[in-house]
Amino acid sequence: MTRVVEEVSTAYLIQDKPPNNPRGYKRSAAGLVPEDWVETVIGELNPFVTSGSRGWASYYSEVGDLFVRITNLNRGEINLDLQDSKFVLLPSDSTEGLRTGLNIGDLLISITADIGLIGYVDENLPFPAYINQHLALVRLNGRKVDSRFIAYFLTSSAIQALFRGMTDQGAKAGLGLDSVRSLPIVLPPYREQRSISEAIGDVDLLILHLEKLIVKKQAIKAATIQQLLTGRTRLPQFALRTDGSPKRYKSSELGDIPEDWEVKPLSEVCSLKSGQSITADSISDEGGYPCYGGNGLRGFADNPTHSGRYVLVGRQGALCGNVNYIEGDFFASEHALVATGKNSVDMKWLALVLERMNLNQYSESSAQPGLSAIKLKVLPVLVPPLGEQQAIALLIRKLVFELSSLSNRLAKTRQLKQGMMQQLLTGKIRLVKPSTVSAS
Repeated sequence: MTRVVEEVSTAYLIQDKPPNNPRGYKRSAAGLVPEDWVETVIGELNPFVTSGSRGWASYYSEVGDLFVRITNLNRGEINLDLQDSKFVLLPSDSTEGLRTGLNIGDLLISITADIGLIGYVDENLPFPAYINQHLALVRLNGRKVDSRFIAYFLTSSAIQALFRGMTDQGAKAGLGLDSVRSLPIVLPPYREQRSISEAIGDVDLLILHLEKLIVKKQAIKAATIQQLLTGRTRLPQFALRTDGSPKRYKSSELGDIPEDWEVKPLSEVCSLKSGQSITADSISDEGGYPCYGGNGLRGFADNPTHSGRYVLVGRQGALCGNVNYIEGDFFASEHALVATGKNSVDMKWLALVLERMNLNQYSESSAQPGLSAIKLKVLPVLVPPLGEQQAIALLIRKLVFELSSLSNRLAKTRQLKQGMMQQLLTGKIRLVKPSTVSAS
């Protein structure tokens, strides 16, 4: 049954320092490790090692068996990323399919270009599956060693530094199968290997759970913005007339819209005016008032140009059309259009509307793309009553805050995982007491 951990202990963030008393530890390819850990190389474990073959492109198909490539591996992770998947249909008499077919517990190592990406094949992979020539397959004897532990060990900082050294040899650097067999590993007793891989695997499950939840929440946010800003979905408090009957829709240049909404040119919703020019020497790294350009915060200025609530739209450069909601005292540079709301306009709602309008599409083609305020002012905008604007903005900001909290939690969990791996894969934290560990 799949387990999902809810939190990770901060105990794993202990700094990576050798023990004050090194007794019980020894030097290894991974740094200081417990004396009862065994130094060896992958080849000494009598593995099956191979790589994929060239020429598989002729077997590509829209459907078929999974074809694993370097793009399915990520640095620092062992779980395969199958968002960008290729498929193959092999002839029934293909011997290459037998040689390069994947089994549960197999290790994958990228051996060309971006050397040292590690993958671990678990039961979630759709089978049959095969690899291309840029990956090495390592199949270990599961009764002697925990292959998932080896996968995590190969992502550790010491071994990744070894891979980086191989890559630095040149743009065409590659890793032969003999080099794969010569990769150093340090093995705790088998029970401890299993305990370590299970602990790190639980954190990986949490990370995967958070990633999927963020994708789901992002989809909900996008759909909510689309429905609420177009009036296709009404918040309950605005959906009925005073007599209790449901509000209807009416025709407009933007299609059917709620009966109590209006279509206005942007010029009737807000004014658009460029900020003031400022030299780079007048912008500091700290202190003073925030200075915003077309793409966000540039630094700090001595004096503000605006005070209150505004929306800034980038007007120059490749990212023109970029939208930022700003509150307080700030300096707006000439690279930004400052949107000032007119009567009965909520600025947080306006920021959502301008972002959804994808203003970059109206940039004028030139060496330096730019937006013209005159052209933007005539664009039609669908405008609900002020109270509904405020309610829509509040709901969407709650969704944004929830997404931000999840993203922060994901970043924290990834950081904790790195500290946890550093401690567990070098034996600085031991999940099984040395006196109770056995090799069996």
